[in-house]
Amino acid sequence: MNKIFAVLVLSGLFALPAAAALEDEVTRRAQQIEDQVVAWRRDIHQNPELSNREFRTGALVAEHLRSLGMQVQTGVAHTGVVGILKGGKPGPVVALRADMDALPVVEKTGLPFASVATSEYEGKQVGVMHACGHDNHIAILMGAAVVLAQMRDELPGTVKFIFQPAEEGPPKGEDGGAKMMIAEGVLKNPDVDAIFGLHIGQQGLAGSASFRARGMMASAQRFDITINGRQTHGARPWLGVDPVVIGAQIVNALQTIVSRQIDITQAPAVVTVATFEAGIRNNIVPETASLSGTIRTFDADVRAQIHEKITRIATMIGEAQGASVTVEIDPGVPVTYNDPTLTAAMAPTLRKVFGRDRVYISARVTGAEDFSFFQEQVPGFFFYIGGRPIDVLPEKAIPNHSPYFTADESALVPGVRVMSQLAVDFLYQQQMTAN
Repeated sequence: MNKIFAVLVLSGLFALPAAAALEDEVTRRAQQIEDQVVAWRRDIHQNPELSNREFRTGALVAEHLRSLGMQVQTGVAHTGVVGILKGGKPGPVVALRADMDALPVVEKTGLPFASVATSEYEGKQVGVMHACGHDNHIAILMGAAVVLAQMRDELPGTVKFIFQPAEEGPPKGEDGGAKMMIAEGVLKNPDVDAIFGLHIGQQGLAGSASFRARGMMASAQRFDITINGRQTHGARPWLGVDPVVIGAQIVNALQTIVSRQIDITQAPAVVTVATFEAGIRNNIVPETASLSGTIRTFDADVRAQIHEKITRIATMIGEAQGASVTVEIDPGVPVTYNDPTLTAAMAPTLRKVFGRDRVYISARVTGAEDFSFFQEQVPGFFFYIGGRPIDVLPEKAIPNHSPYFTADESALVPGVRVMSQLAVDFLYQQQMTAN
């Protein structure tokens, strides 16, 4: 397929007559359903669900896709939903993906449709919020499903709508997310030729978009460190082995990996310790302490070096103090890698929808996306759309995962347009090449 895209890129054949005739139709149909898309987004935002628990959301999506006359699969990777829209003409298969899960965050936006939901996460009762904008992604793809279903007779191929659970990662001890969907055959029957996905954020103004060819978002792995010491009275610490002090030494030592042991001129990297748990009483040196954190890299060799260094540093510090230390590093997710020829072929669609002066090349981002698993199997194109209100300065932008995060709803219709137009343009590019 890369050769096909290379031909398109070199020849500059992007303004395909048949597809161009559908641009106004895509725009018109997307604008007609704006109120409905906003309503979906608010309903989903007010009723968020954690990873692998997207039961209500999945049912809402499945009912919607069935109402459009699609073949629908449910229960994919626990709660995922897949809709298959067969066009009126034979052709390739393009997939559009949206993620459905929310985060264990107590919402503080003050929105009239703010979440007050609670759930259990890793044994704790937590608030639940769409703090990463997935509510917008779901509503956008539901809208694109309407637009493309209304145009099905004119589509030369098939569109597969993938509503994915657990993008934020399944609960510990469970499988889920894109990796599980792939294992259960989401890219097969019919076989997908290319896949597109987006993510909203306040890094850009509503009505803008950004992308980057090749490595765009980092790989990410979780690490867990358990320190086994010897409990004693806090007044006589010499009679035990203090895992809290050992954990503090490990935290400090891990900071030297990126700052002193990795050539960061070659590729950026991050090692962050995010949790430190130990003890139940102020005058008892506990038996154990546990740390957890995240690793972000853009290079496989750097990733391997960091894994080795975390394990060596933690275990040797523990050994030096008389404790035993175990380190677990999960496989995580790979780099979000945009196929360069697919990216070059489809970037004009972004410029067509948002305007040439409102589409930017993104810097590399140390956040991660399990869309990357799809990109390991088929060529994929992942991009950002802006969600920052026009009256908010860039330095005041609210980051994803914040309890205050929200997105300007004026970004929704452009999102519907771009997902719909990507499908149309891809199918017609392939048809032209085949002919």
